[in-house]
Amino acid sequence: MTSRHPSSPRRRTVVRAAAASAAAAPVLATATTTSAAPAHPAGPPAFLHGVASGDPLPDGVLLWTRVTPEPGAEPGSGRGAATPVHWEVAEDREFARISASGTAVASAASDHTVKADVRGLRPATAYYFRFTAGDDHTAGDATTGVVSPVGRTRTAPAADAAAPGIRFGVVSCANWEAGWFSAYRHLAARPDLDAVLHLGDYLYEYGTGQYPTQGTALREHLPAHEILSLTDYRTRHGNYKTDADLQALHAAHPVIAIWDDHEFANNAWSGGAQNHTPDTEGAWEQRVAAAKRAYFEWMPVRASTEGTVYRRLRFGRLADLHLLDLRSFRSQQASIGSGRVDDPERTVTGRAQLDWLKAGLAASGAAWQLVGTSVMISPVAFGALPAHLLEPLAGLLGLPKEGLAVNVDQWDGYTDDRRELIAHLRDRSIADTVFLTGDVHMAWANDVPTRAATYPLSPSAATEFVVTSVTSDNLDDILRVAPRTVSLVAAAAVRAANRHVKWVDMDAHGYGVLDVTAERAQMDYYVLSDRTAKDATSAWARSYRTRRGTQRVERADRPVR
Repeated sequence: MTSRHPSSPRRRTVVRAAAASAAAAPVLATATTTSAAPAHPAGPPAFLHGVASGDPLPDGVLLWTRVTPEPGAEPGSGRGAATPVHWEVAEDREFARISASGTAVASAASDHTVKADVRGLRPATAYYFRFTAGDDHTAGDATTGVVSPVGRTRTAPAADAAAPGIRFGVVSCANWEAGWFSAYRHLAARPDLDAVLHLGDYLYEYGTGQYPTQGTALREHLPAHEILSLTDYRTRHGNYKTDADLQALHAAHPVIAIWDDHEFANNAWSGGAQNHTPDTEGAWEQRVAAAKRAYFEWMPVRASTEGTVYRRLRFGRLADLHLLDLRSFRSQQASIGSGRVDDPERTVTGRAQLDWLKAGLAASGAAWQLVGTSVMISPVAFGALPAHLLEPLAGLLGLPKEGLAVNVDQWDGYTDDRRELIAHLRDRSIADTVFLTGDVHMAWANDVPTRAATYPLSPSAATEFVVTSVTSDNLDDILRVAPRTVSLVAAAAVRAANRHVKWVDMDAHGYGVLDVTAERAQMDYYVLSDRTAKDATSAWARSYRTRRGTQRVERADRPVR
């Protein structure tokens, strides 16, 4: 990849309890369609999977696209010639003021995906970007080649800047077969976001109709079978990126993403997964290597040198964003009732990552510590739930249907790591830490107590905002009942048994908008009218905030915007 600048450039990533590494550096990949191969004319290259940006820095951003160089060169096919692709970043939509440009090559080795890690931009600035493929595009003349859609991105504030505020869209858990991605459309339409934080389960690995129940697919996966190979994962990523609402989201905002389990297989851990059978599906190491390679090809994410997604982004002196990988290094989930959830030899983070997180929290001079975690850190006991609700909640969490007390796939299954991290926050007087979480297809607002059994007499060490799913099933979907009927009983029981849980919504699909200022961090929760309707509307549901220095959440009476 080459990069060139103009002669005088402008300086410038509980519903289931409640109703290795392939490439260390990013590799480039491809995609398919909704349920059939994308149609395009023979001849010139085509940009069928949109454009994207991610991981904003004060001086740069990561750009992404995928080129279909010729008919039949579908994601995972290995077909198609290597194609030079020119990229441009400008301060205006007309590209009259080019800030940076360069050329990369889309080849079958990267599934014809392209990434450009652009630097030399100005902090806290909106930019436009595009790609060109075809004759003479390397000359920088976008009129002579095939031009991609135009994307908009934004750099982060300077590291030492007193940023007045930041605002993130927050999403997780998008099952292609369960509904339309209207949440993405509504976030794409908001011009006020600095970035969108995707907390995992960007895609699902199952075959058509397998999850959550047989025969309920609104639209079918590609490939139709459960994905296992590099070709399969590339094809599934490509299929997702044919969705118009997902393309709109990526074109409108930089996306900061981490993975959870379904980017690999359900309830994944370092040596396997609940949804992986070595005897019939091959070695786990090969499957996870394929999944990671496809992920880094298809996502606007910078990989660490270990081929993982834990990393840190800074947003001026206002906030550090610590992003975790809670699948690559964790011990196998404990069996319910085994008594092993407290075993200090078991880990959800891995030793190196936990040390990295603790060091980053202690060294940060930012006002807020935001921690992107794919599974809930707040302790939650479900033993008080009525028996008829334990079974569907266990099914939602992928856990045994008898004896459910805690969700062992969350930090509840790895209590020694949580104890160590909370003790670190307390002992180092690290205040204003906010965990941002997905995974459970429900919305929560929690205090994170130092000792749940004696809360609120014992203090809260942090707070946690959990967003619901974009489409994946929650309690009313599993039970096939009207929203706010059975779930009200379950939510009341959860709150009664867990006094640090201030709110839980087990029914809605939607997204969050996190607004952070020097005085408070507030999550506004938005819900969709119907996940199965392409034109679903969005409405504000609730807001919770934590004020600086309190380590507790409280209800806010209106959204920030």
